[in-house]
Amino acid sequence: MSNVLVLDSVTHLLPEHAGHVAYCASHGGTYAAYLAATFGIGALILNDAGIGRERAGIAGLALLQQFGVAAAAIGHQSARIGDGADGFARGTLSFCNATATRLGLQVGMSCATALHHLAESPHTPSPRPAAMEESRFDIADAGTPAIRVVGIDSVSLVKPGDAGHIVITASHGGLLGNRPETAIKFDVRAAVFNDAGGGIDNAGFTRLPALDARGIAGACVSCFSARIGDARSAWHDGFISALNRTAIGRGGLIGQSCREFVTAMAASGA
Repeated sequence: MSNVLVLDSVTHLLPEHAGHVAYCASHGGTYAAYLAATFGIGALILNDAGIGRERAGIAGLALLQQFGVAAAAIGHQSARIGDGADGFARGTLSFCNATATRLGLQVGMSCATALHHLAESPHTPSPRPAAMEESRFDIADAGTPAIRVVGIDSVSLVKPGDAGHIVITASHGGLLGNRPETAIKFDVRAAVFNDAGGGIDNAGFTRLPALDARGIAGACVSCFSARIGDARSAWHDGFISALNRTAIGRGGLIGQSCREFVTAMAASGA
């Protein structure tokens, strides 16, 4: 299929992909769709990430509909989030926007078949969206004088200066392509993700053991407590659904609020 991409994340899109059809194994939330639109995507399939609070896991489909872009999501229980090849091989559609439906996509269709359908139609690049609200921000009322807490709507926004500090990321908790090095770029003190409903093969939690190997405390908030792709929601609304061993050793507990978890991680010994 010409001009069809299969990627582990929307963050792997490039400017030259404008007008292309893609399955990206990111969550289907607003932030992921926004990133794809900034690259001028022609048509897009994502992962529904457990749907979650306020249907945030598929909110990006409506955003792309505003731009006339065909968009759909595969079910999180049909293929691993963060794994493009797996989604192409066994993913099945769980949601479609109106433009995708007009092009012949329907719930239950395989991801591979849906991409073939989309490839048969010409696509113009998505209009570039207006800049979103600041997607990286300091949480001033958390941490300690020595340990900062940063909110980031995507783990791709982590910076070298975050090493040794705590990041609240609204990305899903799944490794990209099952590669441990994709857990997080820098050695932060602790990192929070969204569990994306867990999903098939517990894919939504796979960053956590990879973080353990680096001595990084890792946790996920439930997708039903906080909106995926929205770090402010993770901070204000999130409740912990999964922890790695390092986080447990530093006082992390299932059912803690995100705020309580951060307090424990900041107070614990290195």
